[in-house]
Amino acid sequence: MEFDYTDRSWVLRHAGQTLIEHTDVQPCCYVGSGTASVQMYRGNFDIEDFVEERVALRHAHVEPKGGAFRISLARAPDVEWDLVLTVHMDTHGATIAFEHAKPEINRLWWRVVARPDEHVWGGGEQMSYFDLRGRRFPLWTSEPGVGRDKTTHLTWQADVTGNAGGDYYTTNYPQPTYVSSRRYCLHAETTAYADFDFRNEQFHELQFWAVPARIELTAADSFVTLVERIATRFGRQPVLPDWVQKGAILGFKNGRDHAQRLLDLSKERGVQVSALWCEDWVGLRLTSFGKRLFWDWRWNDARYPDSREWVASLNANGVRFLGYVNPYLCNDGTLYEEAHAAGYLATNAQGGDYLVDFGEFWCGVVDFTNPAAAQWFADRVIRREMLDAGLDGWMADFGEYLPTDVKLANGVDAMLMHNAWPTLWAQVNADAIDSAGRSGDALFFMRAGYTGVQAHCPLLWAGDQSVDFSRHDGLQTVICGALSSGLLGNAYHHSDIGGYTSLFGNRRTPELFQRWAEMAAFTPVMRTHEGNRPDENFQFWQDDAVLAHFAKMTRLYVALAPYVRQLSEEASQRGLPLQRPLFLHFEDDRATYAIQDQYLYGEDLLIAPVHEAGRSDWTPYLPAGARWIHLWSGETFDGGQRVTVAAPLGQPPVFVRADSASRESLLALASC
Repeated sequence: MEFDYTDRSWVLRHAGQTLIEHTDVQPCCYVGSGTASVQMYRGNFDIEDFVEERVALRHAHVEPKGGAFRISLARAPDVEWDLVLTVHMDTHGATIAFEHAKPEINRLWWRVVARPDEHVWGGGEQMSYFDLRGRRFPLWTSEPGVGRDKTTHLTWQADVTGNAGGDYYTTNYPQPTYVSSRRYCLHAETTAYADFDFRNEQFHELQFWAVPARIELTAADSFVTLVERIATRFGRQPVLPDWVQKGAILGFKNGRDHAQRLLDLSKERGVQVSALWCEDWVGLRLTSFGKRLFWDWRWNDARYPDSREWVASLNANGVRFLGYVNPYLCNDGTLYEEAHAAGYLATNAQGGDYLVDFGEFWCGVVDFTNPAAAQWFADRVIRREMLDAGLDGWMADFGEYLPTDVKLANGVDAMLMHNAWPTLWAQVNADAIDSAGRSGDALFFMRAGYTGVQAHCPLLWAGDQSVDFSRHDGLQTVICGALSSGLLGNAYHHSDIGGYTSLFGNRRTPELFQRWAEMAAFTPVMRTHEGNRPDENFQFWQDDAVLAHFAKMTRLYVALAPYVRQLSEEASQRGLPLQRPLFLHFEDDRATYAIQDQYLYGEDLLIAPVHEAGRSDWTPYLPAGARWIHLWSGETFDGGQRVTVAAPLGQPPVFVRADSASRESLLALASC
């Protein structure tokens, strides 16, 4: 990057392209003050802002300082500086560090030069739009909502009954980071509420509800190199445990007898199984939403009698056992009493325990800003009640619910800690596994995230999709989530096969399960879920044809293990995600830049999941610069075009790169 300046203006360029420019006519920075209004209802947030002042900082003074450049900005000449920042240049980019701001400033708007033909990706895990251009994205970890499309009846029903409909930008995992088609990455180091607006053709405007610590710019000559540098910045995940690739993780929540019976049936019918995932290991609580768990993180002997002996027998037969945990403790459980007595719970304004309404039950918040509380949860809950009791992994749920009026031990405003909470939660889980000597063997997965979660969480899951093919909350959103988060250093991604949320008469169909399983076979982890209302939804064991289809997909998944192992090694060494946007390896083909319903699985496989009901053919785009072999027919196609192929159930659209060194072994997948 290059930095040029005069006494009163400055410009930052990459490869001759202007990224940030300040003049008194077109300033890059605005500051002001505002008052926020935040209301939470079961993880769904209503957030509004009353902006009391917004003023352009038109007047600048630039001076070199110790190899960097100190810039002072003011709203008018000959007045006290409103903002002081320093630009540091390095080998691959630049850092803009905000060193001083007037105390009354609590809003900052920053403009980055844009081009009309520019594409932008990232923003954490975005489920509706991979290319962010043309829209604004508030960045705040929350429940994504049900439906996530204000034009649908399903979303309307969720909104009027529980304020839970969501929108295209609501996500468990936001991050103030984006990647540009101009081959640079911008990251803002802040945990404040942010809003990235990519609607203007001439500039991107980034809004922050606190002055960020810094803005980081990283550049490269290729997308692959840029993604490698991003992963180095945020943290790379280790190789997944070998046992994961031995088959599907079967998710059940109806007790030991139910799990054992269906495990036996599945294996008898040829399903390859690596683990059982029984989230109800702690017991159930029945609510109007459906079957919820009893949030007191210990084995429930009534549902799982002789649990240790049973898990040992599963392990002896090559099956691991996974459970569920989250960072809250129900106030009618025993662990809540322990945490309360020790002073490990976050408090309300009156000094009492802060209780959160999770839908017909109340929970305390373990205060992870208190090192003793974090250590207690890691040792007392995760190590003693989970790892020592036979669990090999778990879903680490609910990192996004921290209320904004809670009082925390570190004294930091909860408005600033809210986005930071998922990363603290990930660290508690990772530290517990590490201290138990189980790194590389035990596995947890999360839906919530924020900056830095990459360094602690080994596996993402896509959260709670609706059990349908809908555009904003169904099957295809999982692909978009994998691609957006993968660019930011999250190598591994997966989802609930068949979706999770069934409300207002929306029910899973056999076809949906089968299409979802076809996609899941080409992701790092295959895992089923009965959903929030198991008795009302189709389950894979209820139909012989679906069970046979699922068995075939698990065989395909297992056959891919050597290839996936290579990709995992590459992820740990270079930070490249397993599921990749088409442009990552075909950056000269700009037709790939906005495609969000296909992905490369490594360099050599192209996956185009069928995400509409009633289809028996599909028309994916094949990137220019390679020839592609259709897995099932063996037909070869030139890249740079859309092709229509047969896509009956059991033959998802998959293509092998014709010049791949693994060509023959990958084409052999057709015989699974």
